[in-house]
Amino acid sequence: MKTLYDVQQLLMRFGNYVYFGDRELELEFMADELKEMYTSGIIDRTEWSNAMTILQMELAKLNRKTM
Repeated sequence: MKTLYDVQQLLMRFGNYVYFGDRELELEFMADELKEMYTSGIIDRTEWSNAMTILQMELAKLNRKTM
């Protein structure tokens, strides 16, 4: 998993389609969903960690653009 698209595909495999029209809310929602999936044992620690790193990088990029 290397891109945000990969994270979206992971979520889609489990029926989570994310589109709010607000990128920051979408990223936060994806992080919450991934946390739930990890604590429920649906995804393993490696998948969760990689996906969260990607989401954090995307949030940081978004915050840099808005400053």
